[in-house]
Amino acid sequence: MPLYPAVQDDLIAVAGLVNSAYRGESSRRGWTTEADYLGGQRTDPETLRRDLAAQADAALLVWRDDPDGPLLGAVWLEPAEPGVWYLGMLTVRPDLQDRRLGRTLLHAAEAFAERRGARSIRMTVVSIRDTLVAWYRRRGYDPTGETRPFPYDDERFGEPLRDDLAFIVLEKALPGG
Repeated sequence: MPLYPAVQDDLIAVAGLVNSAYRGESSRRGWTTEADYLGGQRTDPETLRRDLAAQADAALLVWRDDPDGPLLGAVWLEPAEPGVWYLGMLTVRPDLQDRRLGRTLLHAAEAFAERRGARSIRMTVVSIRDTLVAWYRRRGYDPTGETRPFPYDDERFGEPLRDDLAFIVLEKALPGG
């Protein structure tokens, strides 16, 4: 699966893709939606631009069948600590979900991080997302036992529709780790 570093011209399309998958209209969202408990947008081009500028080692990768083709998926990766990379915003176009493409994108992202020295990948998932947690567990990600509070006062994470949200931390050791 060809992954390319996102360029400035990609940020509008990436934000649109992520928002459609995580918070899109019910007829167009995929199984990864958070719209039942988080309103608003998931991200925007300016936030992506700001986050990339603030984290020089971070990578926003886009998946296309060829460099000029349509955007099919995206993923965020960044070093969290020596040997550990954080993975977030794994997104496959909603109309392409349920075709095993997410696992292929996840594997490509893991390989990208491993080539840059990652020995493990860490992520956070909203704790009530049992189906998504189970999906990641089937791919080798295990709960660390750590939970993090949901940032209710930070609009970048959306508009919470429930008061019982938190993040659980999942981690996977990579083969070379």
